[in-house]
Amino acid sequence: MKVSISQAAKELGVSITTLRRWEKAGKIVPERTANGHRRYDLAKLTGMMPRLERSERLTVCYARVSSHDQKEDLKRQIELWESFCSCNGWTHEIIKDLGSGMNCRKPGLRQLIKRICTGDVGRLVLTHKDRLLRFGADLVFSLCEHFDTEIVIINMSEEASFEDELVNDVLEIITVFSARLYGSRSRKNKKLIDSLREAASNV
Repeated sequence: MKVSISQAAKELGVSITTLRRWEKAGKIVPERTANGHRRYDLAKLTGMMPRLERSERLTVCYARVSSHDQKEDLKRQIELWESFCSCNGWTHEIIKDLGSGMNCRKPGLRQLIKRICTGDVGRLVLTHKDRLLRFGADLVFSLCEHFDTEIVIINMSEEASFEDELVNDVLEIITVFSARLYGSRSRKNKKLIDSLREAASNV
């Protein structure tokens, strides 16, 4: 499949400027239309993509909270990254997510994994490994190792938030299964979830 430079950049998770820089350096060679427009064969380009030196790649900070009422926590995470990366002189981007640590299909997480696999991320910065996933963070770390992405974890004190998120994760699982069992709008389902939330708040 042959696509334009903007489509190729989008599919690969890099900027148009990056593709032009690679072409200028002779690392990739796009085809040209009769009118002189660049066309990229995605199948070939994926295999041809050069791996940049780690120092040439971006630092990506990943911030996540489980629910809308944790917006202040998300704001604090972002402020931390801005300060931390500035002090270290790192060019960085911040990827944000809203969702459970049990959910492996969060938009931000999927974007992060795609960018790691395209060699665009030189350094991944987290406050805690569970920011990525409750279970499965080691798989992402394995990808980082394969694509030569450095991992920096700032072990902040998160005991309370960890417990709160774990309760939310368990409630989410039970909510899904009880909805399938009784129906999402049934009285039995609502009564069960309310009882569980009450029990969780008393822990």
